[in-house]
Amino acid sequence: MKIHPNYTPLLFAFFMSLLMAFIMSGILTFVNLGLVNNFIFIWLRSFVIAWCCAFPTVIVVAPIVRKIVMHLTAPPAK
Repeated sequence: MKIHPNYTPLLFAFFMSLLMAFIMSGILTFVNLGLVNNFIFIWLRSFVIAWCCAFPTVIVVAPIVRKIVMHLTAPPAK
């Protein structure tokens, strides 16, 4: 089953925010606390909080970043 292309921006935001929040929360939890006994629990809690912030942020910021990139890059060669 394929998802309709209209949902591409939403899927992009979902997966980008999911992966970024997961990786960044893990790194920052480790940097701030080290490998403590309940590291995984703390990391996952931080991940959920981070993802709740990251998902709407990507939805809002991605179109702005796309426009900035379009202004900074040359059009494709024809």
